[in-house]
Amino acid sequence: MEFQYKGLTAKLQTHTVTDEEIDRQIQRLLQTPRFTEITGRPTQNGDEIVLDYAGFCDGVQFAGGTAENQTLVLGSGTFIPGFEEQLIGKNAGDKVTVEVTFPQQYHSADLAGKAAQFQCTVHSIRTRSAYQLDDTFAQEVGGCETLDAFRLKLRRSMQAYADQQGEMELQDNLLRQAAETLDFTPDEAAVEKELDAQMQTMRAQLARQGATLEMYCQFMSTDEKTLREEGRATAVQNLRNKATIDKIVELEKLVPTQEEITQMLQAICRQNNLTMEQLRDCYDQQLEDAVMQSVLMTKVLGLIRENATVTA
Repeated sequence: MEFQYKGLTAKLQTHTVTDEEIDRQIQRLLQTPRFTEITGRPTQNGDEIVLDYAGFCDGVQFAGGTAENQTLVLGSGTFIPGFEEQLIGKNAGDKVTVEVTFPQQYHSADLAGKAAQFQCTVHSIRTRSAYQLDDTFAQEVGGCETLDAFRLKLRRSMQAYADQQGEMELQDNLLRQAAETLDFTPDEAAVEKELDAQMQTMRAQLARQGATLEMYCQFMSTDEKTLREEGRATAVQNLRNKATIDKIVELEKLVPTQEEITQMLQAICRQNNLTMEQLRDCYDQQLEDAVMQSVLMTKVLGLIRENATVTA
């Protein structure tokens, strides 16, 4: 079969955001707690405070007992017994030594049953309340003057996202079509390496949620071997897609321009809330290669899209 990446055909799936979808999003945003800063009085039960703390046993700071800008609702029972009560009646800016004894059944055997002191600094005091569906909600959560303006802003952003998703699915469809015509079969070593990368990504995603792959497998009644087998088809497709992109780059003699590289770096900064100066500090060969590959993929997808027949 002749390799074909021009003259492909596909349908652009479109979706118009509905009033019901906007209503559901507004209801989700209504769950955002409203914080009101408290001044002029000390802390009391039910207040949320922002604090730093550092824990010591026998005068030695212990691992896992330090945090900065930690939030704590007094009376919630989140911390070990006796901790929260000693922070009631304090003012913002106060430095407090909290003295507690870890429970005998504490999860860390090194600390179980031991006396400890926590050096705390109370930064701020605030209360939580629920938002009402009004202009205050629109102003503080949506950055709009009125609720109607917030609904319009939501509609535009949700529609832009839906349009973007449709375009991404279209480009993926076209790339897969091109990949089907490429004479390429990845070897087993490459597939295993791609599966390793999938597992690494999954572990990182779970870690951000405070979980592990082992916990996930136990919850889903599966194991890593099964997950790898389930991901094999995706791994093979990913390798075919990469080979297709490399082939088109070769045939079309595509080269990233400095402007395209700069735009990609700016996008990375926006996504990660970084400045260009901060990004330069961690810019290494691995990141440079990833940026180049991303720019080339964007160019290839644009080329395939431009030369395709797309129907709505």
